[in-house]
Amino acid sequence: MINFLNQPGFLGTHAPFISDLTLILILLTAILFTIGWQLARRKHFEAHRWVQTTTACLNAVVVLVVMIRSFIVHILPGIPGKLLQGDYAVTTVHALVGATGLLLGIFVVLRANGLVPKSLRFKKYKPFMRTAYALYMTATLLGVLVYTFTFILGI
Repeated sequence: MINFLNQPGFLGTHAPFISDLTLILILLTAILFTIGWQLARRKHFEAHRWVQTTTACLNAVVVLVVMIRSFIVHILPGIPGKLLQGDYAVTTVHALVGATGLLLGIFVVLRANGLVPKSLRFKKYKPFMRTAYALYMTATLLGVLVYTFTFILGI
């Protein structure tokens, strides 16, 4: 299975299959989060909750299974010495923004599904949801930059 994931990708770049698959899955989650946002704007709150919960879980799986390992193996050993070289800086910023968005998003999803202690529950969802969405979209844009720098430009 590992050999299959490390085969050449399918997007015509220098990326391995796993990186191409990850890019597609993250772009899919960005689209799904946007659909969920539109459902909330149209006051379809139950559908919104289901879409956002499912999408946040898919995103968390991709981050936990692929991205954290990749960061630890390829980027972390070069910090701080190589932070200003190649894609180290943008990848590190991507990781920080993405981790913050992931944690906030998971917290919002847990809260929306009644899975946090009463003392941690908040009533006004909009600021938390908007912040998590903005962080997620920023992390997605940075992730596309990381992919571009690494596998298209070879930086």
